[in-house]
Amino acid sequence: MSENVGKRKDGESGTAVDPAGLFGPSVDCTEAVHELYHYLDGELTEERREVIRVHLDFCGPCGGAAEFEAELRRVIANRCKDRVPESLIRRVAEAIDEESRQHDGEH
Repeated sequence: MSENVGKRKDGESGTAVDPAGLFGPSVDCTEAVHELYHYLDGELTEERREVIRVHLDFCGPCGGAAEFEAELRRVIANRCKDRVPESLIRRVAEAIDEESRQHDGEH
């Protein structure tokens, strides 16, 4: 069983482990952070997701990073609900059309 030294989310210092090896091999912090975005995007198998979740539950720094990233995604999603002005959409479309015409004329 692989062990990860760190601080548990409950603030207790100690060794974060997969209790009794219930979830198979555990991951280290590098692996957990590397897969964090896949975890948050729901792109992992259920088994791999559970292994990462166990690590995040026991490792304070990694769990904190996951919480930060999840909250950041929520904030961005909420801020991006603003409606783009029709005049801006029209200007961008015209600029793209003009660029396309100039590019086509070069060939």
